[in-house]
Formats: sequence, structure tokens, C-alpha cells
Amino acid sequence: MTDRKAQLAANLAKVEARIAAACVAAGREREEVTLIVVTKTYPASDVRMLSGLGVRHVAENRDQDAAPKAAECADLPLTWHFVGQLQTNKVRSVVGYADLVQSVDRSKLVEALSKEAVRAGREVGCLLQVALDAGASGRGERGGVAPGKIEELADLVAGAPGLRLDGLMTVAPLTGEYAGRQRAAFERLMDLSTDLRRAHPAANMVSAGMSADLEEAVAAGATHVRVGTAVLGVRPRLG
Repeated sequence: MTDRKAQLAANLAKVEARIAAACVAAGREREEVTLIVVTKTYPASDVRMLSGLGVRHVAENRDQDAAPKAAECADLPLTWHFVGQLQTNKVRSVVGYADLVQSVDRSKLVEALSKEAVRAGREVGCLLQVALDAGASGRGERGGVAPGKIEELADLVAGAPGLRLDGLMTVAPLTGEYAGRQRAAFERLMDLSTDLRRAHPAANMVSAGMSADLEEAVAAGATHVRVGTAVLGVRPRLG
């Protein structure tokens, strides 16, 4: 085993232990929580090693990095998640490899995703990114739709050809009433998920929690956690 693979294996084991302990503390089964490893800024060689270590879900947030990496790893049994803010001019490329887009937050993006999914003959899973810090503009600092706009956007996704409404995603906000209150933020997301599932029962995915706050997300009921640094190490500088 190479030094890098050994490092990744050790880090992955620590994260697995954290998720398992969080599940025990929350009275949940380990199988209820899926680990998504966020591989942004790291090379395809790391993705290949992670796949060999049993990782099945990976996430990227920049199409210019993700597209070539996904192509290089096309032979691996991986589910690719796109988690970054997505501009409509990148949609065609992203639909080419992403199985799920976790950052759906506006009608224009839904229309673009639907058009490209149909063109590519694919079904793309969509999570609505919820902005718990949404201000007067109705959007959050890091994208996302205000809680009050979820129902309207969900109906749009559910009715769009080529798209599948899978659930909700959030990033713990840095400003507003939930700043520094990750558990409360994730519990609010779970309440919003409950509301969503009344109209869309299959949209039961809840993506929340990262390296620093995955325990709070598991405690709140998240079905998926997105972990980067804790598995791959401190990110190299971009540029």
C-alpha cells in the first residue's frame, strides 16, 4: 500500500468511526447515513484510491475540475454529486457526469438541467439547496433558496422531464440566526424535509454536515454527510 493510500485509509477509518459513534448516540443504524467524500482540488489518483477503499459516493464543486476527473474515473463504481453553485452555462458539462446535483436553487437552473438531461438521455437527481441565512433577496450567501420558496421549486423539479426530486441540502450558515448553531440549523432542515415529503414522499434525502459538524447532522437526522478535509487532509491552495 502506498503512503498516500495508507493515509487515506487511516483518515477514512477515523471518519467511519465518528459516523458510527454519532449513529449510536442518535439511536440510528449506521446504514441510515451515507458518506460522500468531497474530492474537490484533489487528483483523480486519490479518487481511484478511495474507490479501492470502498468509497462509493464522491462530490465536486467546480465543473472545470470535476469533468476531466470524472472522465478519468469513468470505469469506477462511483456516484458523482455536484455540490457547488452551478451556472447555467456549465449545466451541459455537469449533466454529462453528475448523478445528483445538490445545489438546485432557482427555476432557471431547473429548466437548464431538464433540457440537458433530456438531451443526454439521463435522469439526474436533484436536491434543493436551502439557504437558512436567506435575506431579503431570498438567497443565501452561498446560494440556496429561502425556506418559503421550497414548495414552488420542488414542484417545478418534480414536473421537469429528466429530473428526479431527491430531497434537500444545506450548508450550515455563517450569518443569521443559525450562525454557530449547526445542530439547530440541521434540525430546521429536517423539519423542512418533513414538510416536503408530504407532497413528495420519495424526496427523502437530507444532505447536511461536513468534516467539522457531521455529528450534529447525524443527530438531527441527515441521510448523507459531505466530508472532505477529514478524509483527504487540508486542501492545497488553488491557483
